Amino acid sequence: MQVHKGCRREKRTKTDYPPQDEDARSDVTEGADDDEQMYEGEYQGIPHPDEIKEARRAARLEARRKARQAAQQEEEEENLPEQYEAIMEDCGHGRFQWMLFFVLGLALMADGVDGFVVGFVLPSAEKDMCISNSDKGLLGLLVYVSMMVGALVWGGLCDKMGRRKCLIYVLTIDLVFSFLSCFAQGYGFFLFFRFCSGFGIGGSIPIVYTYFTEFLQMDKRGEHLSWLCMFWMLGGLYASFTAWGIIPHYGWGFAIGTEFQIHSWRIFILVCLFPALAALVGVIFMPESPRFLLESARHDEAWMVLRRVHDTNWKAKGEPERVFTATNIKTPQTQEDEFIEIQSDTGTAFQRWTVRHMTMLQQVMANIMSLSAPELRLQGLFLVIVWFCLAFSYHGLGVWFPDMIKYMQYEEYESKVKVFHRERVEHFHFNFSLVNQIHREGEYIHDKFANIEIKSVKFEDSLFENCYFEDVRSTSTFFENCTIKNTVFYNTDFWQEKFKDCQMENTTFLHPKKGCHLNFEVENDIVIYMVSFLGSLAVLPGNIISALFMDKIGRIRIIGGSMLVSSACTFLLLLSFSQGAVICWQCLFYGTSVAAWNGLQVISVELYPSSKRGTAFGILNGICKFAAILACSIFAAFIGITKIIPIFLAFAALVCGGLVALKLPETREKILT
Repeated sequence: MQVHKGCRREKRTKTDYPPQDEDARSDVTEGADDDEQMYEGEYQGIPHPDEIKEARRAARLEARRKARQAAQQEEEEENLPEQYEAIMEDCGHGRFQWMLFFVLGLALMADGVDGFVVGFVLPSAEKDMCISNSDKGLLGLLVYVSMMVGALVWGGLCDKMGRRKCLIYVLTIDLVFSFLSCFAQGYGFFLFFRFCSGFGIGGSIPIVYTYFTEFLQMDKRGEHLSWLCMFWMLGGLYASFTAWGIIPHYGWGFAIGTEFQIHSWRIFILVCLFPALAALVGVIFMPESPRFLLESARHDEAWMVLRRVHDTNWKAKGEPERVFTATNIKTPQTQEDEFIEIQSDTGTAFQRWTVRHMTMLQQVMANIMSLSAPELRLQGLFLVIVWFCLAFSYHGLGVWFPDMIKYMQYEEYESKVKVFHRERVEHFHFNFSLVNQIHREGEYIHDKFANIEIKSVKFEDSLFENCYFEDVRSTSTFFENCTIKNTVFYNTDFWQEKFKDCQMENTTFLHPKKGCHLNFEVENDIVIYMVSFLGSLAVLPGNIISALFMDKIGRIRIIGGSMLVSSACTFLLLLSFSQGAVICWQCLFYGTSVAAWNGLQVISVELYPSSKRGTAFGILNGICKFAAILACSIFAAFIGITKIIPIFLAFAALVCGGLVALKLPETREKILT
C-alpha cells in the first residue's frame, strides 16, 4: 500500500505545476528544437563537418570534370595532326597548291629584290644626296635592323592574327614605303622610308614558309618548299638585271621643277615594286591557312577552305564528281579565345579594341616564352646555332666578294696613276678631261678649264693664278695646300670640302652646282651587276639538287653535307688573285651553300607545332639578320688588309654549324603537330 501511496504522491507532485505558456520559455532555449540545433563551433568560425564533407565532395567532382576535359582535349589535339594529314591527302596536291606556290613565290621574290636594292642604288644615291661614308654605312645597317625587327614581330603576329592577313599587311607596308622612298629628296626621309619598308618585307619569309607548309601533305613538303626557295634566287636575278639595264641610263630620269629630281636609280626602285605588288594582288584571292583556322577554333571556315582545296584540285584532274568526305573537324576552344569573345560584347569600341590587342600581345609573348619549354629547348638551341653559323658565313662572304672586287679594281686603277711634278702651264685652254692624275708643285697661270670632267685628280702644293673654271664636273678630286689667286669658279661642283688647307686670294664662286655630281660610268661599274647576277644564278643547280633529294636522303644530311662542303670551298678563296677568280669561287660557294638554306628552312617549319610555327621561324630569321649585321661589319673591316681572317671565320662557322646540324632530329616523316 505504501508503494502505491508513494506512487500516487509522485504522480500528484508532477501534476501540481500548471503547464507553462509558450511565451514563458527560457531565452536560452528560444528557437531551438530537436531537429535544428545550433552547432556550437559556429560561434568560433569553425565549419560544420557536413560542410567540410560537401566541399570535399564538390572539389573531387570538379577535379574529375577537369581531368576528363583535359583528357578529351589532349585526345582531340593528338588526333588533329593525323586527321589533318588524312584530309590533306584526300584533297591531293594539284592546281590549288601550284597557284599558292606562285603567289607566295612572288612574295619571297620581293624579299630577295629588297635585299639587293640598297646595295645597287647606294653608289648613285650617295652622290645624288651627298651622303657621307658614315651615313652610307648607317643606311645599310638600319635596313638589316628593320628586317630583323620585322621578322620577330610579324612571325609572332601571324600565329595569332593569321598567315594571310599578316602577309597582306607586310606587302602593303613594303609597297607604300618603298614607293615613298623613290621620291624622298632628303637623306633623312629616304632613310626612314627604307627602314619602314624593311620592317614590312622582313616578315615575309616566316609567313610565306609557314603559310605554304600548312597546305602541303607530308610527302610533298620537302620538295615543294625547296622549289619555293628558288624565288629568292629569281629576286636576285630580277634586281641585278633591272639595275644593269636602268641605273646607268642617266637620261631616263626626269625633274619636277628645280628641286625635285627623279634620277634613274629612283626609277629602278619603282620597277622593283612589281613582284610585291603582284604578290599582294594574288594573296588577296587566297584563303587563310585551314590549320591556323582550326587552331583558332574556327572550324566552319577551315572546313570551307579545305573543301575549296579539294574541289579545285580534283576538278583540275578531271574528277569533279569526287565529294569532300570530311564532316567533323573539331578542336577545343582555348581560354584565350573565350576571353576575347567575352570581352568583345562589353565596353566601348575603343575598350574592345584595346582588350583584343593587349590580349593578342600577351598571347604572342606567351608563345615566345613557351619556346623555352624542355621539349623544345634543346632542338631550338641547335637550330639557333646552325642558323647563326650559316648566316654569318654566307652574308659575310656576300659582302666580301663584291668589296674584294672593288678593291682589286681600285688597286689596278691606282697602279695606272700619272704623276706630274713641277709643271708650269700658262695661257692654256683645258678642253679635255683629266683622269687619274696627281699634280705636285705645279703652276697654272691664266689657264681656262671649261666643259670638262676632272676625275680622281689631286693637286698638291700648286699655284692657280688668274684661272677660270666653267662647267666643270668633278669626281674624287681635291686641292691640298694650294694657293688660288684671282680665280673664278663658274657653274662648278667644287665645294669647300674639296679644298684642304688651301689659301685663297680674291677667289669667286658663281652659280655653284647644287647636289653632288653623278658619274654613272664610275659609280655603276657593270662588273658589280654581273657579280650579283652570276652569284644569284649560281644557286640554281643547288636548288634543283636539294629539291629532288630533300625527301629522299633527308633534311639533316642535306644541311650538314652542304655546310661542310661549303666550308671546304672557302679555302679556294686563298687562291683568288684576280677578279675572275673571285667571281668563280663566289659562284661555287653560293651553289654549294644554298642546299643548306633550303634544308634549314624546311626543318624549321616542321619542328614546331602550328600554334608556335610562325613565332619560332620569325625568331630564327631575326637571328639570321643579326648574324648578317655582325658578319658584314667584321668582314668589311679586313678588305685590303688580309684575306686569311675572313676566310678562317667563314670556315669555322660553317664547320661548327654543319656538325651541330647533324644533331637535329630528322623530320622527313614527321606529321605537322
